[in-house]
Amino acid sequence: MKTQVAKDRLLRRVRRQRLKYITILPSLITILNGVCGFAAIAFAGRGMDARIGHFSAFAIAGYMILLAMFADMLDGRLARMSQSTSSFGGQLDSLCDIISFGVAPAFLVLKMLEHKVAGLAIVSPFFANFFRRFVWLTAATYVSCAAIRLARFNVENEEDESAHMSFIGLPSPAAAGAIISLILFHQDTLPELAAGNSPAYAAFDNTIVFALPFVALGVAVLMVSRIRYPHVLNVYLKGKKPLTHFVWLLLAIGVIIWNLQGALVLIFCGFAVSAFAKWLYYKILRSPVALRQDLETPRTVE
Repeated sequence: MKTQVAKDRLLRRVRRQRLKYITILPSLITILNGVCGFAAIAFAGRGMDARIGHFSAFAIAGYMILLAMFADMLDGRLARMSQSTSSFGGQLDSLCDIISFGVAPAFLVLKMLEHKVAGLAIVSPFFANFFRRFVWLTAATYVSCAAIRLARFNVENEEDESAHMSFIGLPSPAAAGAIISLILFHQDTLPELAAGNSPAYAAFDNTIVFALPFVALGVAVLMVSRIRYPHVLNVYLKGKKPLTHFVWLLLAIGVIIWNLQGALVLIFCGFAVSAFAKWLYYKILRSPVALRQDLETPRTVE
């Protein structure tokens, strides 16, 4: 009885605790992440034909998500450098991430396909209705997997910087990057590449747009998988590295300067596929070889 009374008092004391202090600068940058995600949704809501100056509304929405990625990378780095990491900061970061890297990319996919589905309805109403439901299911799956990914990260994450060498599952910013890189390429680069060649533009336009829901579904599955993805900054850039790392970095910077949108597609989609391809190689090709070698190795009986 006394033990139960002590537990009840402890629970009441925990409930009465209030958050008194927070770190201002990292929290502001985290809020910027969420605001950029909200701005991306607002710009995407203007539709396919809306333009703001030289850029389309969809392109600006994509760049807002890129800015949210930069803020997401910066706030955690600042918190660890100032030794001010906290549970509040981690929870706030996840809440903003679900807006910027969960809801915003899924909403962009819905708006990108909205115009195409309307065109399909003229040709085949049945197929258009089926495809519309598939796109909605894909977007809902992506948002759900992003939420699960972020919740799992909060539970399994360690605040020690030395532990941040890899991620279990595709990080949500990288998953969003794979989607918005294709959208930015479609909005900014494709019209210039296919200028004056309408059949080629129509072919590439349909390929990219109709591939978006499948890309979203693929990265959604990778987010909740147990495939290990490297922490690029800590693994490849931090500390002393071989000269080849520096050469590859210079090459990547050159590609980004030459064509930003194309470089984003290579970086984000390549990152998402690379770890999966490596996992598939070891799972399918290496495992039978290792099993065969194990069976062929003579054993000594002691």
